[in-house]
Amino acid sequence: MKDIDDTKQPLLDHLIELRRRLLWSLATLVLCFFVCFYFARDIFAVLVQPLLKAGQGKLIYTDVFEAFFTQVKVALFAALMLAFPVIATQLWRFVAPGLYVKEKKAFLPFLLMTPFFFAGGACFAYFAAMPWALHFLLSYQGNIGGIQQEALPGVGNYLNFCTRFIFGFGAAFLLPILLMILERAGIVTLEQLGKSRRYAIVGSAAVAAVLTPPDVVSMLLLLIPLYGLYEFAILAIRITHWSAARKAARSGNVVDVP
Repeated sequence: MKDIDDTKQPLLDHLIELRRRLLWSLATLVLCFFVCFYFARDIFAVLVQPLLKAGQGKLIYTDVFEAFFTQVKVALFAALMLAFPVIATQLWRFVAPGLYVKEKKAFLPFLLMTPFFFAGGACFAYFAAMPWALHFLLSYQGNIGGIQQEALPGVGNYLNFCTRFIFGFGAAFLLPILLMILERAGIVTLEQLGKSRRYAIVGSAAVAAVLTPPDVVSMLLLLIPLYGLYEFAILAIRITHWSAARKAARSGNVVDVP
């Protein structure tokens, strides 16, 4: 019994299938956008809570269209979050027929874990990183040489700050999944990951510098958990190897554990 559909299909059939999956994804995104646009003010009210807790009670806009476009961006931001499971499912259904059963069993758990790791990163950004960063950045207010320095953040700038933190931390928290997939595919080994810790620190710093605002506190808030996730990935891979070795020992096979 074959574990893969090896029937040859014309390129046109693959393109039609791809178009169908893309249309489903786009339709879901558009539907979520209109729903989120209706609740955009309520969603933005949630996003401004870290700013409010940091002691800043005012947002301004100087462009006539800035408030409207901010509402559109809020709706699009929330729609991407809501539509992601459907988009990921459509992607999986397009790719899965070309995979063997063993490959499906290997990669499906990682696909299922992706939303949870991304949500964990987004929650860490919202509840921990953003408040700390805002307290630091807003601490520069006050009297300087007789001049009162006051922060008046714009709605557009603050939304960019929020989305950069949430998407940045959410994407960064997918690092363990990425490393485990690479190790499962044989691209990297556990020994290589263990010997590359110094490079991992440098890489984490570079990623944190790109994904966070240009200040040291924000960078450290992402660098520290990012490197912690690297160590978590090594531990998780080692545990899976130990588990595989125990199963092999019970069945009478010998498996080397790194």
